[in-house]
Amino acid sequence: MSLFPMEATTAEAQQAIADEFAFFSDWSERYQYLIDLGKKLPDLPADLKTEDHLLKGCQSLVWIVPRHEDGKIFFDAISDSTIVSGLIFLALRVYSGRTAQEIVDTEPTYLAEIGLSKHLSPTRSNGLASLLVFIKDTARAAA
Repeated sequence: MSLFPMEATTAEAQQAIADEFAFFSDWSERYQYLIDLGKKLPDLPADLKTEDHLLKGCQSLVWIVPRHEDGKIFFDAISDSTIVSGLIFLALRVYSGRTAQEIVDTEPTYLAEIGLSKHLSPTRSNGLASLLVFIKDTARAAA
């Protein structure tokens, strides 16, 4: 059973993320929230933590496994870094459990809305970009 989707639509998911991050007054609190979200991701079974499922372009180790069910694409993913796992949590909240077309059509506006783009290190930004490209490419291939 997947944690995602938590909201009915990608727009509702992005709005919920923006609303939650608006509660925090500074970035140290937001980073702590990202860490807390990362801890909520279920771990992947060891047999899925393979080279085949390793996301390219991340400094941290990130494993991501897409699966197709009932016309929707679900992503199971985890990182060896809790902050990166928090970033994964946000991306999966928006994209996992959606149709391929929904995924392709949804731009990750939550990144700019919560100011995440400005507060990530270049390596984390590149890793997040790689994650989003993987999700979109998986959806395009399925569409």
